Amino acid sequence: MSNLKYKHLFEPIIIAGTLFKNRIITSSMGYLDVLGNRDSGYTHKSEAAAFYERRAAGGSGMVTVGSCYIDKEFGDFGDRHVFLDDPYSLFSLYDIAHSITRYGAVASAEIIHCGLYSNRKTGEPSYGPVAMEDMGRPVYEMNEGYILALIEKFADAAVFAKRCGFGMVTLHGAHGWLISQFLSPKLNTRTDRWGGAPIENRARLPLEICKAIRRKAGPGFPIEIRISGSECYDGGYGIDEGIALAKQLDGYADLIHVSAGSHEIDDVFTITHPSMFLDEGCNSVFAAEIKKNVSLSKIVTVGAFSNPELMDDIIASGKADFIAMARSLIVDPDLPNKIRAGRESEMIKCMRCLSCFSNVQNNGKFYCALNPKSGREFTEKYDIPAAQKKKVLIAGGGIGGMQAALSCAERGHEVILFEKESRLGGVLRCEENVPFKRNLARYLDAQEKAIIAHPSITLRLNTELTPDIAAQIGADVLIAAPGACAAVPPIKGITPENAAIMPASHAYIHPEETGSSVIILGGGLVGVELGIYLAQMGRKVKILEMQDKLDDGGNHLHAKGLAVEIKRHGIDVNLSTKAIEIAENGVLAETKNGNQLFQADTIVYATGQSPLHKESMALHAAAPEFYVLGDCVTPSNITNATSSAYEISRTIGRYI
Repeated sequence: MSNLKYKHLFEPIIIAGTLFKNRIITSSMGYLDVLGNRDSGYTHKSEAAAFYERRAAGGSGMVTVGSCYIDKEFGDFGDRHVFLDDPYSLFSLYDIAHSITRYGAVASAEIIHCGLYSNRKTGEPSYGPVAMEDMGRPVYEMNEGYILALIEKFADAAVFAKRCGFGMVTLHGAHGWLISQFLSPKLNTRTDRWGGAPIENRARLPLEICKAIRRKAGPGFPIEIRISGSECYDGGYGIDEGIALAKQLDGYADLIHVSAGSHEIDDVFTITHPSMFLDEGCNSVFAAEIKKNVSLSKIVTVGAFSNPELMDDIIASGKADFIAMARSLIVDPDLPNKIRAGRESEMIKCMRCLSCFSNVQNNGKFYCALNPKSGREFTEKYDIPAAQKKKVLIAGGGIGGMQAALSCAERGHEVILFEKESRLGGVLRCEENVPFKRNLARYLDAQEKAIIAHPSITLRLNTELTPDIAAQIGADVLIAAPGACAAVPPIKGITPENAAIMPASHAYIHPEETGSSVIILGGGLVGVELGIYLAQMGRKVKILEMQDKLDDGGNHLHAKGLAVEIKRHGIDVNLSTKAIEIAENGVLAETKNGNQLFQADTIVYATGQSPLHKESMALHAAAPEFYVLGDCVTPSNITNATSSAYEISRTIGRYI
């Protein structure tokens, strides 16, 4: 008799002779920190193998290695991708596949061709379903011979993946890439058997690719195809077209992975990768509709999953056969094992900030805001020397201070954490009632609970760590993490006595004190997210920003989701607008067209943070080792705070 609480999620299944130990899939993610160059080819580093291995070790039944391109000359988006038609790729891909399969997980290679979007970064020509121009480059129409050769190239890529040790392939037919270009009724206006109005023609390419893979790779090699169940924008196709496509593929692909959206439309990027403003599992409706209309292929759903009850119910109710996750397994790769063991309360839930995806595009690795070990899996694999036990004082119980306390305690140190307020969490606690920040609040609660429960951590709330207290304790190490305070802009009329003027943190905690119309000074993440929160509560919001664009804080993908919400709620964004004086009924500002009065009941300033340098430096002589951490150095973001705390903690007691 099984004692599994979520038995459907962990029910094994055999597909095309391959055993999947559960129904959880690590969805495709492309690792961009590679070796080589475009001319000689790229190869993955050991860090990539460690990244995928960690998801397999955490209990995923299948792990998908993203962005394996099939055509080095005409199939790549432009840079830092590994090619399956390049023998140089074999050794690193073998290492990745083996790192996955050693844990009993199925390793899948996502095979992809960008079609008309290929070579965008190089400016060279590309090939697509029809002749056109893209960003000033010519796109040539693929003729019959080219298409037939391309089909064989896909099949050869699958065979190469199999040679590298992968147990299956995932054919990327969604989000605007080559196959979805052929599927698009708007784009594919060909008049031959590869296009036009009939779905049979537009679906012919992926169908023939599936057949060719089966012919060349053999029967015991599952084929998954990812499609957009709906493209989710005006001019794109809807769920009816997605159903018709799935019917064509039924039985030819062993798994149909139902995603949504198109990468070419910014407004739907955060539907494909659901933003923090959308419901959990929001795209499962597309998979459920397609599941009703196929009989042979298994259905995969993807998009913003972290609730085990919801996932299990989707499988149990027949809405899908598998649950795929990416970001949820970045923030907590052990999520499957925690759920299986009945330890779901220990899960770290993704807050969908898109820091991980922005970081991989900007910095090559999936650095996560809440999991400082993400992007550092290779070094995490190996034990570092045991730490010489030390007494560590930490000043400040914000997000960085909490991570430092837990990481130091894990290394065997004695930790005393001081926090001047009555609870842990720091300035981020002001957002705990914000609906789209619920997973951040949950994370802060979990960190606080872990600190209280840890036998090596002594917590002193309502106590500010002073030099005198530190001297009395006689610690070996002191970490100063007092954070920052709201910067008050030097604008005439901002006075503490005026109840209609407040910092962003106060507006977050007491939104009821804002009037029906609100001006927010500052278009950074704090100001924009606050504006969205107040707009959700029915306030009419204006944002005044001095610069000519909103500041995304380095998280350009999260900015896409913010832009959607700004539009949805009718927030009035005024760029190149400098507030110069608070008037009786609003803000007088300097604009490109001269001075203008913006009227509102309430003015909120979100103009940055002032680091608590003085408080930090007062502690610098209080212990032999001294570190500063987080916003007290320079205001930054959650990702930098948690990662810096983690790295500092790993260093303490290691060298001296």
